Amino acid sequence: MKCRPIIVFLSIFLLTGAVNAVLGQSYGLGFNSFEEVQDKRTGLDLSPDQQLCFDSDFELSFELSFLRNKKTYFGYIVRIIGNDRQNIDLIYDNSSVNRDHFKLIIGEQFSPNAFDFEGDDLFSKWNRLTLKFSIANQRITVVHGSKSFSQPLKIPPKACYKILFGANQYKEFRTTDVPPMKIRHVTMREGGKLVYNWPLNETDGVKASEEVRGKPGIASNPVWIKKLHYDWQLLQSVTLKGYVRIGFDEKGSNVFVVGQDSLVRVSLARNQMVAIRYASGKQPVFVDNQVLFDPVRNRLYNIFPDERQVSAFDTTSRSWDKSGIVPQSKTYYLHANKFFSPTDSSLYILGGYGHLAYKKEVHRYHLPSGIWEQINVADSVFVPRYLAALGAARGGAYVIGGYGSTTGQQMLSPRNLYDLLFFDAKKRTFKKIYELAVPKEDFVFGNSMVVNEEDSSFYALVFPKHRFSSELQLIRGSLSRPEFAKVGSTIPYQFIDIESFADLFYDKANERFVAVTLYRDGNQRTKVSIYSLYAPPLETIADEPATADIEGSRALWIAAALMVVVLLVFLGYKYRWFSRKALVKGPVATPDTPLPVRNDNMDPKETSVEITADEKPIPHRQCILLFGNLQLYDEDGNDITKHFSPLVKELFLVILLYSIRWDGISSEKLKELLWFDKPSESARNNRSVNIAKLKGILDKMKYCQVSKETGYWKIKIDDDKIHVDYMHYLNLIGNKRLLSKQNISELAEITKRGNFLSNVEYEWLDSFKSDISNEIVDAYLRYAASVKIADDPEFLVKLANYVFYFDPVNEEAMILKCKALAHLGKHSLAKTTFENFAREYNRIYGEDFRKDMPEVLHS
Repeated sequence: MKCRPIIVFLSIFLLTGAVNAVLGQSYGLGFNSFEEVQDKRTGLDLSPDQQLCFDSDFELSFELSFLRNKKTYFGYIVRIIGNDRQNIDLIYDNSSVNRDHFKLIIGEQFSPNAFDFEGDDLFSKWNRLTLKFSIANQRITVVHGSKSFSQPLKIPPKACYKILFGANQYKEFRTTDVPPMKIRHVTMREGGKLVYNWPLNETDGVKASEEVRGKPGIASNPVWIKKLHYDWQLLQSVTLKGYVRIGFDEKGSNVFVVGQDSLVRVSLARNQMVAIRYASGKQPVFVDNQVLFDPVRNRLYNIFPDERQVSAFDTTSRSWDKSGIVPQSKTYYLHANKFFSPTDSSLYILGGYGHLAYKKEVHRYHLPSGIWEQINVADSVFVPRYLAALGAARGGAYVIGGYGSTTGQQMLSPRNLYDLLFFDAKKRTFKKIYELAVPKEDFVFGNSMVVNEEDSSFYALVFPKHRFSSELQLIRGSLSRPEFAKVGSTIPYQFIDIESFADLFYDKANERFVAVTLYRDGNQRTKVSIYSLYAPPLETIADEPATADIEGSRALWIAAALMVVVLLVFLGYKYRWFSRKALVKGPVATPDTPLPVRNDNMDPKETSVEITADEKPIPHRQCILLFGNLQLYDEDGNDITKHFSPLVKELFLVILLYSIRWDGISSEKLKELLWFDKPSESARNNRSVNIAKLKGILDKMKYCQVSKETGYWKIKIDDDKIHVDYMHYLNLIGNKRLLSKQNISELAEITKRGNFLSNVEYEWLDSFKSDISNEIVDAYLRYAASVKIADDPEFLVKLANYVFYFDPVNEEAMILKCKALAHLGKHSLAKTTFENFAREYNRIYGEDFRKDMPEVLHS
């Protein structure tokens, strides 16, 4: 029958779709491991309030995957503590001489059985592990994949258990040895019945929801996988003098920041910056220079389009082969696109802008011969443009969008462009593939796009060029069809034509996108910000059903039911054709998603405070929280922060902080901070529009309103109705007095959410952040100096940790913690604290710490 192929197709589609819906999701809990100091490693307590008790046979099951490119693979996967006496541990031991690294420990004895997963499975996929406890047979069975082993185990009837993944601080079973892992779909069954289910599909907070009995677990220092696939993370930020350009080494996972005096190499795998001062003297970096990395020759090139020269950097000698390039009369090729072609060993430069004209020239520099030529592209569909995105591909490169005009003249009908072209380097021709529909708000592109020819897709950054306070949005598009979708969150971006630049790369080794923004300020200093987003990026992080153990059976039952429905419809209408719309699927997530690598010299705002299992999340109502991420809650507990646009958010913060500190801000100061690039009339209109938007949002809170009664813009807050953590902070430290122990605990409670406004970066805000960090550290250390170590050593250890959250190489805090631990008799922990400090000191300052452990203890 004619309809039979349709039934077959629909059956296959429904079956694979159901399976993909379950298996192809990016979520789980990631664990900070030995890359972090002990206090910042991740743990998960599935029994924070009370132990889990079982009367009959029970089992614990979960999915596990490991992270690549880590130095140390060792530690506790899970500890099961029976009646606070017996420990059953599953560990990973990379010191094993054989290949069986997973080991079971009962009490103080290793099980005679050990195992591994096949090939690369531990890193490339989710692997199911199950521990079965048989009370009747007094045995434990470990199921790993399709294999298993058993051994005797004394299991008392009606026993109760603590279930602890990774790091924990539970009694004598505490540990900070954690392998770099991810887990999800944690379930427990009793008598074959599902009794607990923790999907671990959260995006924020420390609570891990449980779907059967409502018994949540508590995570310390959690890294929620789903959030990493939606929110861009700021990795590093550095400011250099003059113009700056960037390049990317995909093989080595390095971002190169090229300045006039030095080069900064940012290792993405280790999240470390290393500054390399040129041995060859200053290297010219002009306004329209471009930088490319040649993976074949392992060389970094500084490209001078106007001077038609290329300078190469040798990392061994730390020298450029050309350092005295003299600037020529400028045509300018601002925001031109570039790519390296391995087939002809050449660099290509396309398009650009300068002197009120858009460019359509294509330039080629042949590396072996050093010859620069302008390519003649006859009858080209390549309209003169700039602010386009380019992605290298086999035989050439794809170019999409931009801003330009048919004549190339800026004064003759310039417009946004949305065409996708392919440049064939061999034939030296452009081919138009399609044109996107004009969006509601026009946008242009970051300089590069990431091309995946295997699935005919690309990723690119877009932004509106008509706004200074703008934001970058990642999009996923097709190389064959005129369609795209927004993925991931936005990145703040300040855009002025010749002062700003944005680029996109793909870090293949760590499977994440890397975005870099440049902005040169009025002091001729360029701020470089580097962000990352893990692949595949999500369109949203709205909650999805993620039920464990059901991933196979429920999906297949649903698929089978749908197939039956299809069959019945077919039998009822067997002489009619069915039609349906094509479904657009997003990329299928893989479990091999690395975690963001943080080291101990990272900015404190990226350091999360450890939250113990005793602390319960408290619902927020009628409050404004400025420590950690900015959040506003109304009287019903609704988070209204999402209503802020980037500009309205900045407007709110500047008025609020000036209101709290100085009784308001003038209209002139607002223009200077937010609309300095606009004439007075335009700035006034912008201010009026955005003030109106801000008032509309604050109306949702009540007792909080924008006012200009005194001639200064203020945000008036009823202190009795609305809690503002920053005002509480100022009340504590405002007069520089010596704080009491209770005050210190209150201060720690405020700052445990994170550094001040950790998710926003504004130049005017830098002084606020710096002052607050210094004030907090000073307050903690003043209190420490007033207390004898013998009087309260446990609290002083906590106090030192509080300081480390803001200053990881504070010598006073290290000495305090070492002495307090030694006084408590924890000499090995004191030694570890000293060694961690010395290592971080060396990383940051490039030299050894000049004191040894005895000097520290006797200082």
